[in-house]
Amino acid sequence: MGNHHWKKIAAVMLVAAIGIQPVCVQAKTREEIQQEREQKKSEQQGTQSQYKQSQSKVSSLEGQQDALEEEIQELDSQLVEVIASVSLMQDQISDTEKQIVKAQEDYDVAKAQDELTGALIGLARATDNAPDVNDGTWRLMIEGLFTTVTNVSFNEKTLRELIDRVHAEKARLVPDCSDCAAPCGRAADYDMARLWNAQEDIRSLKSLILFGVRGMAAYAHHALVLGYTDDAVNDFFAKALFAVGEDWGMEELLPIVMEVGEKNLKCMALLDQANTESYGTPTPVTVPLTVEKGPFIVISGHDLHDLKLLLEQTEGRGINIYTHGEMLPAHGYPELKKYAHLKGNFGTAWQNQQKEFAELPAPVLFTTNCLMPPKASYADRVFTTEVVSYPEMTHIGADKDFTPVIEKALELGGYAEDRMFTGINGGNTVMTGFARGTVLGVADKVIEAVKAGAIRHFFLVAGCDGARPGRNYYTEFVKQTPADTVVLTLACGKYRFNDLDLGTIGGLPRLMDIGQCNDAYSAIQIAVALADAFGCGVNDLPLSMVLSWYEQKAVCILLTLLHLGIKNIRLGPTLPAFVSPNVLQYLVENFGIAPITTPEADLKQLLQ
Repeated sequence: MGNHHWKKIAAVMLVAAIGIQPVCVQAKTREEIQQEREQKKSEQQGTQSQYKQSQSKVSSLEGQQDALEEEIQELDSQLVEVIASVSLMQDQISDTEKQIVKAQEDYDVAKAQDELTGALIGLARATDNAPDVNDGTWRLMIEGLFTTVTNVSFNEKTLRELIDRVHAEKARLVPDCSDCAAPCGRAADYDMARLWNAQEDIRSLKSLILFGVRGMAAYAHHALVLGYTDDAVNDFFAKALFAVGEDWGMEELLPIVMEVGEKNLKCMALLDQANTESYGTPTPVTVPLTVEKGPFIVISGHDLHDLKLLLEQTEGRGINIYTHGEMLPAHGYPELKKYAHLKGNFGTAWQNQQKEFAELPAPVLFTTNCLMPPKASYADRVFTTEVVSYPEMTHIGADKDFTPVIEKALELGGYAEDRMFTGINGGNTVMTGFARGTVLGVADKVIEAVKAGAIRHFFLVAGCDGARPGRNYYTEFVKQTPADTVVLTLACGKYRFNDLDLGTIGGLPRLMDIGQCNDAYSAIQIAVALADAFGCGVNDLPLSMVLSWYEQKAVCILLTLLHLGIKNIRLGPTLPAFVSPNVLQYLVENFGIAPITTPEADLKQLLQ
């Protein structure tokens, strides 16, 4: 037997051993095979259909997922907007809270200023026939009035300390009043609400008196620190304050208003004497607006005495000094400009300080007005002295030790390289120093130029600047003045145009800066001297005055011009709101005061 046969026998025996019955495999028919194929095909198609259905469901679920993701993204975006809105609302709430706090602080300061003014009126009453009035009494009265000038003190604490000092001085002068069993109120503090709620003409006249003596007190204070006083000026402070506190009519108040102008002229003459005898007669000088590299200090305000002390304390320290605002005319005084480190002028008009000081790598010292509330970006480098005060700002006391200011300058280091700045109109220098000594020194040339027709007209474009719209009038007015006219200027309003180059007439600049606001005295003396030379009155000169006003100093200067009988003054950008219609009508009828209109129209009328 072959191997194949034996393998078959072994397989049968193995099947038998495990009890499996042999299966007889029969061959399938063609039909059966075809049916199986069709069945499998059907099953396969069913499976494919189920797969497609599953795919469709998957697709549908994926679409739903995409839609949900888009909704989630939209919700996320909305959530971000909500969070941003909530944050903005929180910022707005915070700003509103700050504004409320600031408004309350402003109210508290204004209230304290009114209380201080009322206390000063009480002090003025107490000086009447008091035997113990002394220099300290007048110093305190002047200091108190100066403190209430716009943009001098924002500090309720120092105001209330000053009120206490006024009360103490009044108690010294009239010691029996505080213990009187039947007080008559003769030396009592005045309730300022009575003034603000008075009949409008009375309120207007009293406001002119009060604002006028406040401005006048600033000039008296500057003279006082240099050792110059005037008994007539001091006495008038008490007289004017007394009048404000009395129930007088227009007939009694109007003469006091005009006397403010008279006494302010005397006060400005006193300060002129104090400045020229202390620092010399100003001479013309070109002042650069470039700040040199290295440490520097900016000094603002009007107090030349403080500038002199600062120059002395910084000499040889590698620190340069730059004037700001009304301190610019200091460059014309020989005893100040002799200091080599008095380099130039920084910035433009006072109302731009919050922008111009923002990135300043140097300290700023405020000696008088005009201080604006410092921004956080530079608040750490603002210093005050004298009557200027602001909460949390470092104050330099009566010892005048400017070490903190000097140390801050050295710490900040100034600019790494020279930095060029320009005025409002793009000029990189300004001129000053054309006080009466300079102008009258060439009076013969000026008179000859007028007689020869080279100078047709003089304009005094002067006064206080401010942020109110319409003050660009003064820039355009000066730009449009004809080439045969001369423009004299003074005070901070000059920053609207003092960097312009108007050319010259007979070797003199067509634009001449006389000085600070108190140097209106120089302008008056120039006008009076020219009138004498021509044998006429000031009102007959080819001279027009176009003034801008802002705060109390402008009031006392205006009243001085009216006291001198000067007429046809143009005043702007608007007429003072505290002047009632009846009082304004009196000024128009008697002095020809008129509001500015447009540069073109005003020039045409003034040059007729």
